[in-house]
Amino acid sequence: MLCEEIPIRMEGSLPDARLAVYIQEYSDSLYIKERPMVLLCPGGAYAYTSDREGESIALQFLAMGCHAAVLRYSPAPAVYPAQLKELAYAVKLLRDRAKEWHILPDKILVQGCSAGGHLAASLGVFWQEAWLGEAIGASPEEIRPDGLILCYPVITSGEFAHRESFRNLTGGNDALLEKLSLEKQVNEGTPRTFLWHTFEDASVPVENSLLFVEALCRYRIPVEFHLYPQGRHGLALATELTAGADGGHIQPECASWVELAHTWLKNI
Repeated sequence: MLCEEIPIRMEGSLPDARLAVYIQEYSDSLYIKERPMVLLCPGGAYAYTSDREGESIALQFLAMGCHAAVLRYSPAPAVYPAQLKELAYAVKLLRDRAKEWHILPDKILVQGCSAGGHLAASLGVFWQEAWLGEAIGASPEEIRPDGLILCYPVITSGEFAHRESFRNLTGGNDALLEKLSLEKQVNEGTPRTFLWHTFEDASVPVENSLLFVEALCRYRIPVEFHLYPQGRHGLALATELTAGADGGHIQPECASWVELAHTWLKNI
């Protein structure tokens, strides 16, 4: 396996922003010659990037025949749009190196948990905006995600908002809240999406996912959504592999989301 860490340096980035890439090496003896790439954005309320929602999830996608990468984007005090530019740059980098790394260039998907789900969805709705491509020297098609995998995502800045995420992302600039309420920014170019959430999520209410699903349906964008009745926020894999330091975040009935996402991925 090829493992590489690549610094990410955009205007507004913090020094530790980086992309960790996990590439399954090419072999003439293997049937699979090119693989999808799943680019992960961990959660953390835009205050940090969670270790529980990074490499362990990446390894699950690797085991299912994908390449994977984890973006350690800049948390607060970095503010919007630094994180979005970092993600767009990471997608461009992966697409530029698709031939070298045997990535299917039309199957570069962005996955995100919680606030990382907000970041992933932000690229999904904003990739066509000219300013974003210009900021990193790319065309819109070079930064376009081919699909979104959103796990209990932060979406709305309205009634059901996770206020801490938006305070960290905007630096308290309330003028940005309308633009960053992503259910209002879905458009015909938003890619097909897989989402899951839990009904019991007390930190990021399920209405965040429901609002995004409703907006996708309004534009006739294919979406698969799974609502689990039980489970706290931040489950990650929902197994012991991503249990928190207190032994929590284990919800076995939610662990099926990874295989469901794999099936969805194979069919897009």
